[in-house]
Amino acid sequence: MELVAIYVRLSDEDRDKACEFDESESIQNQKNLLIKYATEKGWGIYKIYCDEDYSGLDKDRPEFNQMLKDAEQGKFNIILCKHQSRFSRDIETVEKYLHNKFVEWGIRFVSVVDGVDTLDRHNKKSRQVNALINEWYCEDISESIRAVFRLKQNQGKFIGSFACYGYRKDEKDKNKLVIDEEAAAVVRQIFEWYLQGFGTQKIANLLNERGIPNPTKYKILKGLKYKNYFVKDNLGLWNKTTVKRILKNRMYVGDMVQHKYEKISYKSNKVKNLKSSDWVIVENTHEAIIDKTTFYNVQERLKKGVKSTGEGRAHIFAGKVICKDCKSTMVKVKNGAGNTYLRCKLYAISGKNKLCTSHSIRFDRLERIVEERLKEHFKLLNEEILLERLKKENGLNRRIKVLEREIAKIHQDILDREKAIKNIYLDKVKGLLDETQFMVFNDSFLKEKNELIERKKFLEIQVESIKNEEDRIQLLTERIKKYIGFKSLTHELINELIDYIEIGEKDEQTKEQEIIIHWLF
Repeated sequence: MELVAIYVRLSDEDRDKACEFDESESIQNQKNLLIKYATEKGWGIYKIYCDEDYSGLDKDRPEFNQMLKDAEQGKFNIILCKHQSRFSRDIETVEKYLHNKFVEWGIRFVSVVDGVDTLDRHNKKSRQVNALINEWYCEDISESIRAVFRLKQNQGKFIGSFACYGYRKDEKDKNKLVIDEEAAAVVRQIFEWYLQGFGTQKIANLLNERGIPNPTKYKILKGLKYKNYFVKDNLGLWNKTTVKRILKNRMYVGDMVQHKYEKISYKSNKVKNLKSSDWVIVENTHEAIIDKTTFYNVQERLKKGVKSTGEGRAHIFAGKVICKDCKSTMVKVKNGAGNTYLRCKLYAISGKNKLCTSHSIRFDRLERIVEERLKEHFKLLNEEILLERLKKENGLNRRIKVLEREIAKIHQDILDREKAIKNIYLDKVKGLLDETQFMVFNDSFLKEKNELIERKKFLEIQVESIKNEEDRIQLLTERIKKYIGFKSLTHELINELIDYIEIGEKDEQTKEQEIIIHWLF
């Protein structure tokens, strides 16, 4: 008696199709059809192999691969499927097994609906054509899905399987994100600690000490079927890489950031990282966890590569003080008497052939100078002057006016094109233009109108972005106000109010030392 292995498969796209058009594609119906067919042929059934939620291009299907191992070991001599496409939609796989390996192993392949039977040498071309059509189908489906995803991304809709830590998918709209307050509180704490001078490793340690599960563990504890392939254990511990990834994530300011990765091919699960210029970013799509001023302060601090001390916390001027002459960062050192100084990094590392001078300044002296100048700076400001000054420095009002003038002109140009289209239509009705002339003019005006509409949309997005910047400046103004009357310097105060400080070399005769503070307000 012939011994047959029955293979059935259903992928997500097949499942959608089956629900809407063809219920016969369901797993159970495939089994019923194939069992009936084998029984009628008088074949004994060795085993039914079943893969659910796997694409026909996937070569890592568990039951599929087990069936191939059993076939090689001669446990049966026929493989039976409903369609050839159930076996595989990959032309290379079809060629490898149907026309090579199965011949070596003495395996006959049969598919019921499309009449494939490798015992019949004359339908080999038909099998190859089927394989080609099946692969084309996958390619077309892949392109269609990619186009739909890109459209949703450009509309600011979330298309990921799992929301980033701090958010969850809206139960009413899976393409929308809402705040997960439990995780969001941790995100806020991470940003706060970082601006207080704690390093990323110290923050990770603090989170672990408090028994807070990392993002991967948190998702699992919430019942999500989430798997992070970069995590080798399941202890749920934080590390500095995870902390830094959170600190850099623009999603937390309410902007949707997607298309950071892309599959190499529809036939491969491998992905490649895309340049940031290729990312799809849509602003203000969901509620922010972190305000933009805090986020941008963190990004500046990250760019400067601020290092923490052995205690895990950087000093208050870390990344903010540079040598006035060589522009190197000033590093913190102690002398034999135990006094703390800042001195030029280039001077410190250049050995005997000094490439710069020390520009040394006592840490406590710099603190006093900054504190005094900050208090003097505050005396010269009031809220209205501060707000206008910040706007002027950023050129926001001027940029908005320039864009709004262009938008107004484009709007008038659009109206002119619409009027022209109406006029040429009337001329056609009056017989002043024939059909060919009308079509030429009409197509030209329509093309110009559509280009103007797209340009107008682009400029309106720019205006909205600048107005968001205005909001950020307003927020910065509010934050500055809270520091008026401060008692002592803090990490947060330095980060939010000072861009950087330049330290000059001390004059050997006068002992004077130039200190220039570049304010953020």
